[in-house]
Amino acid sequence: MYQNLLMNLKGMTPEEYHYLEQVMNGMDQKQAQSFVMFYSGRRKDSQEILLFTLLGFLGVAGVHRFILGNVGMGILYFFTAGLCFIGTIVDLINHTSLTLEYNQKAAYESAQLVKMMKPTSPGSENL
Repeated sequence: MYQNLLMNLKGMTPEEYHYLEQVMNGMDQKQAQSFVMFYSGRRKDSQEILLFTLLGFLGVAGVHRFILGNVGMGILYFFTAGLCFIGTIVDLINHTSLTLEYNQKAAYESAQLVKMMKPTSPGSENL
């Protein structure tokens, strides 16, 4: 039902797709459109996170952690050169799971936001 809305999100993994289907279960078409709009604005692409992780080897460690909302870890990585590059290497290997975890949290929060919105009754937009 929601395939057309979800196909516009670039770089989506099958795990993310199935999670989004579960989150969108029970939404009407208008709620689903609002959800995809909110979610697409917050969602991160794993390839972008990979590039920001690679910046850790050039002396700017932790940028990817700031982008993923892990400010404490970002500061720690910044001041310890990515935990002496070990943390950066681990994050380089796990960049897809880090991104999936962030995107699942963003999807949950976006779904909660859509569910809190007041449904409009037909004809109320003319008032």
